[in-house]
Amino acid sequence: MNVDELIKTELSFLGSSLLNDILASSTTMQFKKDTELLREGQFVKVIPIVLNGLIKVFSRYEDKELLLYYIKPAESCVMSFSASLKNTPSQVFAITEEDTTVLLLPVNKVDNWAKNFPNFNQLFFEQYNVRYNELLKTINHLLFDKLDVRLYTYLVEKKDITQKNPIKISHRQIANELGTAREVISRLIKKLEGENKVKQLTNKIEIL
Repeated sequence: MNVDELIKTELSFLGSSLLNDILASSTTMQFKKDTELLREGQFVKVIPIVLNGLIKVFSRYEDKELLLYYIKPAESCVMSFSASLKNTPSQVFAITEEDTTVLLLPVNKVDNWAKNFPNFNQLFFEQYNVRYNELLKTINHLLFDKLDVRLYTYLVEKKDITQKNPIKISHRQIANELGTAREVISRLIKKLEGENKVKQLTNKIEIL
């Protein structure tokens, strides 16, 4: 399947007229894993729609990170959409979690598409709802769950999103995304192993 066919398959809900305009105005790029696509303070010039792969969106304070959400195929970044419409700097970072193909929508076209194509707005309104619910869930985890529960939930969600088990991930990366110390994660992984919930392999963690 070529790129144009992939776009029409993944974004068929947008309708043929809008899709043809998007194909004529946008570009498609492939990025290797761990490529920084957006950083805090940067003005948004293009809005990504993931065709395949996965993008991680997070905020950062000093040396701590907080995972906000993942952008999966046929999804976009609501934070980038909001920043582009207001012409304000980005408040988040975005990095590819794996090799990823992205459709890049030019910001100067977005306002026109938003006014003339209801389905285009639907793409982002639905994701605002999804991200809002994810944010509420994250707040509940932070307020009410112990860190070992948050860690296990994080690993299960990571498995589901990436569709990989075992997951190739370091204790340091987990610590960064959960906003804690690597030593704490290492201790809790051992605790989860003792509870037969996970199995630690070389540079990987298997969810049992």
